[in-house]
Amino acid sequence: MRHLKVPALVMLALCSAMAAAQPAGQVQTVTVTLSNFRFTPSTLTLQRGQSYRLHFVNSASGGHNFVAKSFFASSAIAPEDRGKVKDGELALHGGQSVDILLVPGQAGTYESHCSHFMHSSFGMKGTVIVQ
Repeated sequence: MRHLKVPALVMLALCSAMAAAQPAGQVQTVTVTLSNFRFTPSTLTLQRGQSYRLHFVNSASGGHNFVAKSFFASSAIAPEDRGKVKDGELALHGGQSVDILLVPGQAGTYESHCSHFMHSSFGMKGTVIVQ
């Protein structure tokens, strides 16, 4: 019984943080385009506690992903979007778009990259700055 209370409290705290961060209608949309060997923009600057809809667009014909484990782990992700981020990774098929509603929770600089073979070596990496 004790083990059930802690996750429930964490969930409640995350949901409260999402609700309290911004009034309804105050969600800022930021588009991140994944193309062959680049993220555009390569640097995202976000404000801690602000609600964002990160709109990821894969403009390439092949698959890409956006891996930012520490950033996603430190953010409150909307319950309906949590399943889209698996182990800090958002995967997109060619031509696919995915939205993630979240609130960055901790200031810092977080690295991101595409983990497909050689993609980050060719420049498909970036930075998320939370102020």
